[in-house]
This record gives sequence, structure tokens and C-alpha cells, in this order.
Amino acid sequence: MANITAAMVKELRQVTAAGMLDCKKALVETDGDIDKAIDFLRKKGLSKAAKKSDRIAAEGIVASYIHGNRIGVIIEVNSETDFVAKNEEFQSFAKDVAMQIAAQKPAYIKPEDVPAEVIEKEKAILREQALNEGKPEKIVDKMVEGRIKKFYDENCLLNQTYIKDTDKTIQDLLNELIAKIGENLVIRRFTRYEVGEGLEKKEENFAEEVAKQMNM
Repeated sequence: MANITAAMVKELRQVTAAGMLDCKKALVETDGDIDKAIDFLRKKGLSKAAKKSDRIAAEGIVASYIHGNRIGVIIEVNSETDFVAKNEEFQSFAKDVAMQIAAQKPAYIKPEDVPAEVIEKEKAILREQALNEGKPEKIVDKMVEGRIKKFYDENCLLNQTYIKDTDKTIQDLLNELIAKIGENLVIRRFTRYEVGEGLEKKEENFAEEVAKQMNM
């Protein structure tokens, strides 16, 4: 039996856009043969997502999630047709992703959305950290690239681990729904609100307050 490596799973995912677990299963079933694994996924209808990604999705819904009256999320998820927009599973997906945003606080939808200047600043900080940790100069750049991937995984919604199933990312979840529904689906935008976020909260100095009262 072939040894199924992470690199093999990654390669198959890039070709088919199927979920990570589905790719691993396909490789196991086909003894590590990439071409046979692609055919396996096609027969299962799990490689359709890649073929549909260039189709226009102009319908859809705006969904929301509020947690404890302190965190709120509004998200727009697009579909190709209004019929799918009314699909219960599609609507449930949108709400689950809104919940994900509330819990995990992503700043972007995908890595391509991160401004170049943000990445360059992050790389400079990470490089400085690695050097301060005493890491050899020759491996610092490789370490920085690894940590940038972690930055994407933490800050980009599609790269994040799904809070309801840690074996999947949000991209995996999206791909599975695309394959099941048969339309291109796009998480277009979202806004996350948190009570008090961005406000400079007043810090009371108890000693000064007592002194003021005594002088009155």
C-alpha cells in the first residue's frame, strides 16, 4: 500500500479543489495514483468545484449572526441562481460561516486579499523575531515563509480551520457545497462588529479620584 503524504494530498486538492479528507480517501482508494484519484473524485462529483469557479455568481443572500449581544456579523454569500439562494443548506452554510467569523475574527477572505504592504511588514517583524531567537541566518527566510502561512491560516477566512469540524477548512466546506449543489458559490464580503472595538476606553485612576474628592 502506498504511503499517502501531505504533499500528495495537497497536489490533488490543487487539481480538483476537493476537500482534504476526500482527497486523502481518493488516494488511499487508488493506492496513491494521482490520475486515478482524480477520476475517483470526478465519479463522486467532488471535483466539480474547480470547473465552476469561473462562472458568475450574482445571486445569493445576506446572512447574519449575533453572539451574546456583543459580537455581530453580516456576510454576503453569492450563488449563480436565486433558486439556490433559497436552498436551506446554502442558507445554513452562510450562517455557519458568519458564526466562524464571529468566533475566529478573520481580517480577509483569502490570501490574495491581503495587501502587499501588510505582508511585507509582517515578514519584517517575523524575520526580526527569528533573528532575536538566535536562528541561523540561512534558515530565517524559510522560517518566515512558514510563519506567513500560519498568518494566512489565522487571518484569512477560507484558510481557517472550521470550528465545527477541525479536519476541514472553510475552503473545504465551500468546495463540498459547490460540488453538492452544482453551482459556483462565492463568499463575497463580510463585516464583523464587536461592542467597544476600536474605542479607547477610559481608565480610571482610583488614587487620583480619591485625592480630588478630598480636596473638594
